[in-house]
Amino acid sequence: MTVVLRRVNRIVLGLVGLLLVVIGGAVLAASLDLSVPSWWPWSGPSDVLLTEADRRRWADEGWWWPVVIAVLGVLVLLALWWLIVQFRRARLAEILVETGDGEGAVVRGRALVDVLEADAAAQDGVSRARIALTGRRTAPRARVALLLEPQASPGETLTSLTDEALAHARTSAGLESLPAEARLRAVKHRARRVS
Repeated sequence: MTVVLRRVNRIVLGLVGLLLVVIGGAVLAASLDLSVPSWWPWSGPSDVLLTEADRRRWADEGWWWPVVIAVLGVLVLLALWWLIVQFRRARLAEILVETGDGEGAVVRGRALVDVLEADAAAQDGVSRARIALTGRRTAPRARVALLLEPQASPGETLTSLTDEALAHARTSAGLESLPAEARLRAVKHRARRVS
């Protein structure tokens, strides 16, 4: 998915950039009174981009302004969606497992995440575990978010996460290494009264 997204981004950005350069260059050439093609609507520095008749052509129609606002709204929403997608970290859909026969096998990323989350959540003192796999198919990385119960020891939790859950995932997937970034938070709780 990330490879497809990158290709689509490059193609769309390339086409939009090319279109803007061509239009901008032609408008600049016309404004500098340089030679422009005969079909170009602006032929000299005295021409305007939109004449007053063009600006008022549809203004009296009842459907015009709602359509303009709707189209601009959709364009803004699409641009915001595209921007959000750019900053979202890509999650691995699959991991390539070396089987020794030269071909390898593919493990679904979601399956490995489910097993990792179950192993991490089963640890003593862990209330909830959320895991995301990032990186490349051949070199995945894990982002671990653990919600700890009040009595949990962060050091012991990290040690058991590394020695148990991550080690199991690494050996079962046949990975040489599985780098991980862990974020620990404590469950919010009231202070206990001492009597």
